[in-house]
Amino acid sequence: MVVLGLFNKKAGSLLGIDISSTTVKLIELSRSGNRYRVEAYAVEPLPANAVVEKNIVDLEAVGQTLSKVLAKAKTGTKNAAVAVAGSVVITKTVEMDAGLSEDELETQLKLEADQYIPYPLEEVAIDFEIQGPLPRSPGRAEVLLAACRKENVEAREAVLALAGLTAKVVDVEAYAMERACGLLVDQLGGDPAGLIVAVVDIGATMMTLSVMHHGRTLYTREQLFGGKQLTDEIQRRYGLSMAEAGLAKKKGELPADYDSEVLQPFKDAVVQQVSRSLQFFFAAGQYNQVDYILLAGGTSSLPGLDQLIQQKTGTRTLVANPFAEMALSPKVNASALVSDAPAMMVACGLAMRSFD
Repeated sequence: MVVLGLFNKKAGSLLGIDISSTTVKLIELSRSGNRYRVEAYAVEPLPANAVVEKNIVDLEAVGQTLSKVLAKAKTGTKNAAVAVAGSVVITKTVEMDAGLSEDELETQLKLEADQYIPYPLEEVAIDFEIQGPLPRSPGRAEVLLAACRKENVEAREAVLALAGLTAKVVDVEAYAMERACGLLVDQLGGDPAGLIVAVVDIGATMMTLSVMHHGRTLYTREQLFGGKQLTDEIQRRYGLSMAEAGLAKKKGELPADYDSEVLQPFKDAVVQQVSRSLQFFFAAGQYNQVDYILLAGGTSSLPGLDQLIQQKTGTRTLVANPFAEMALSPKVNASALVSDAPAMMVACGLAMRSFD
């Protein structure tokens, strides 16, 4: 049984590397006092189907793309933090004896883990973090146990090794997103601790709603919907290849009817999906409103999308930029970083593991 690096402490300087279905993204941060600085950043598209719904299918292709990202970023750092999707991780809060040392706790959890994990233990990577004492049971502590299949971890470690990197930390995407959101909540004004913030991460094929309160995720919902639907429609309507459609979408080089016939209907569909996801959240529990909606992921930077969602939901909506308050190294292209910022949340949260 492998121990994941989910809760590794003191990892040192790390590259945050986010491998999504369509791109590999890299961020390197340094920190002086409370001020962060972006030291390196790069994004590179992946070949089609190299990663399918967050599973790495073609190790070689992803490794080559990561090598290009490293060359672009011009960084000498060799240690990295990567993430697995929340959907492949089982988390469970368990009660343990508060007097146990970390080593004793690990031994005990390995003995008991098969109660909580529905896979053979030899196929599983696990990790744990002590959450604190249980107020109602003196002498007992609450421990967060996280587990996922080894193959999910090993594929990421293998890809990093192909590019000459070492995976020092394997995190969960949702935790990386939480960490990056901590930077944004401070920008929202008011009492950040009390805010209920809905983060809508719209990737290429997947949209994830995460609702956060006190820096913790209360609720998560994933659905198959994303920016690829817009690219597919551009391809179909204008007879372009996948690569041409993606490029034309990014550069805004499309026929005059694109805005009214293709982009607007897609933005309306996004608004509808966001509203629907929020309704599921409200139906699930004790909350009937959120204070803010933060838009993350590449699709969220579509012009005017934030205003449309704000109008429809009546909730203040902002496009996420975790780098807004950060200094930049001279080698970082500031305008490119601003344009990619909403899609860099997970990579940023991973790079922040350097300072845990």
